[in-house]
Amino acid sequence: MRTSILASLFFSLSANAAMAIDLAPLWDFARPDVSEQRFRVALEKASGDDAVILRTQIARTYGLRKDFDGARKLLREIETAVGTAGPEAKIRFHLELGRTFASATHSAKLLTSEAKSQARREYDRALELARAANLDGLAIDAIHMFAFIDTAPADQLKWGEAALEVSLSSQQPDARRWEASIRNNVGYALHQLGRFDEALSQFHKALAIRERGTNAGATRSARWMVAWTLRSLDRNDEALQIQLTLEMDADAAGKPDPYVFEELEALYRKAGNLPKAEHYAQRKAAASQR
Repeated sequence: MRTSILASLFFSLSANAAMAIDLAPLWDFARPDVSEQRFRVALEKASGDDAVILRTQIARTYGLRKDFDGARKLLREIETAVGTAGPEAKIRFHLELGRTFASATHSAKLLTSEAKSQARREYDRALELARAANLDGLAIDAIHMFAFIDTAPADQLKWGEAALEVSLSSQQPDARRWEASIRNNVGYALHQLGRFDEALSQFHKALAIRERGTNAGATRSARWMVAWTLRSLDRNDEALQIQLTLEMDADAAGKPDPYVFEELEALYRKAGNLPKAEHYAQRKAAASQR
């Protein structure tokens, strides 16, 4: 299901919350290998905290590729430098170390009690440091990672609401940019709890934010979440129209979307249109093999 890959993503700050190097232009989360090369190029001219921060992000690219041991090795190499670094470098070190134990890329098998305990310790430290340094965006990053430790829907809702509170109350652009992603997470938790009307409200708000931005992929995903929840509310005609539009957009881009086909199959089965349902079942199978 699409929700498994949306789990969530992230800046002029106040004078007391000065950030170091701007990482956003260097990141391509869909291509961590490309991101690693960008960070290494930047590292050649970096020094001080910037160098430490870049190395934490290189470690993160390892984690995104599920090389958690490799990521921890890189982080251990900079542990001494982190001790004398500024707040952002320290926070990012603890965040990335936590992500080597519990994150969206970990399988259920890897999320042992010990791994969760180690992750929680690192996220607690990152959050403590972020709050002390008035770095709201990084505080939100730490808060939202607890949902990968406490995976029950009620707990995920608790952490999502805590992160949303920080985002909405902050004046820092870095924190405000999290709103759409957090509302998606809150909506998903509400959906899992069967609170579909509330979930739909959150997904609509997330979509409105996405539509004002420039991330077409995130906007399409936000529309999918709205349609998914409309189906749960038995508002099938509305859901169908959205999914058919998403199908056309994806096909036009040359990127057929199996998650859209999955929903179209379900919608047509509910409508009793078995030939259409089978058509989309076949499209889903073909797209999933690409």
